Amino acid sequence: METDHRSELQGRERADPLGRAMLAFQRDEPGRLLYRDGSRTQDGRIREFYFQPPEEWRDQTIDLLERLTDREPILDVGCGAGQHALWWQEREVDAVGIDTSPRAVRTARERGLEDAAVMDMFELGVDDRFGAVHCVGTQLGLGGSLAGVETVLESFAHITDDRSVAVVDSYDPTRAEREVFGYRPDLREGLAHRCFHFEFVRDGGKRHERIVGSTLHFLLCSPDRLREAAAETSWQVTLVLREDDASGYYWAMLEQ
Repeated sequence: METDHRSELQGRERADPLGRAMLAFQRDEPGRLLYRDGSRTQDGRIREFYFQPPEEWRDQTIDLLERLTDREPILDVGCGAGQHALWWQEREVDAVGIDTSPRAVRTARERGLEDAAVMDMFELGVDDRFGAVHCVGTQLGLGGSLAGVETVLESFAHITDDRSVAVVDSYDPTRAEREVFGYRPDLREGLAHRCFHFEFVRDGGKRHERIVGSTLHFLLCSPDRLREAAAETSWQVTLVLREDDASGYYWAMLEQ
């Protein structure tokens, strides 16, 4: 299974449609990102998810970022174009951004993020100890199962101190509408799945480019199931903040 994961990661890095879309947006070059699930497609909303200015952010986002400011250094896992790490950096908070996408990291650096590196959250190669981990974008669900989520949380524990905090997010299947893109039900209470892949499409003169990424599988879990997974680690869920809509989206703060 480890070999399969590494092969999938390497293929995703080579294609890197999400990173290509970020870098194109940063450089004002043509191109658009799509989510695809079979015949269904959805716009990737690059600006909204990766380049939205802080004045347009949700109140909950600001609240959680502020809660981490006194826990530096902060590790921003899956930093993307660096928007959250840059928010901390501008406030002189020590923040490090990591992402599996080389082009995302390049984008973050071009935007001014001083400390960014290409790294996989399943293979955290860091020597420093962090006071906080920020892992949003439902990335925790890439563990694929409750056992996988436990493994990711344990890896976070290995690179943090015993008074650290972590912020993660997911969609609560007990509240989420089935219209969440790529939604797959699960017979078990509080669990579901989400499967789709990214595509980057660019038209430039006579050249048409279409880059297809590998299929991503996210486990979606309710706060109760997240608590269940965390109970097998040194973490415990201490706060849950929800969106005021029918998507079931929520953030969770965990403490050691």
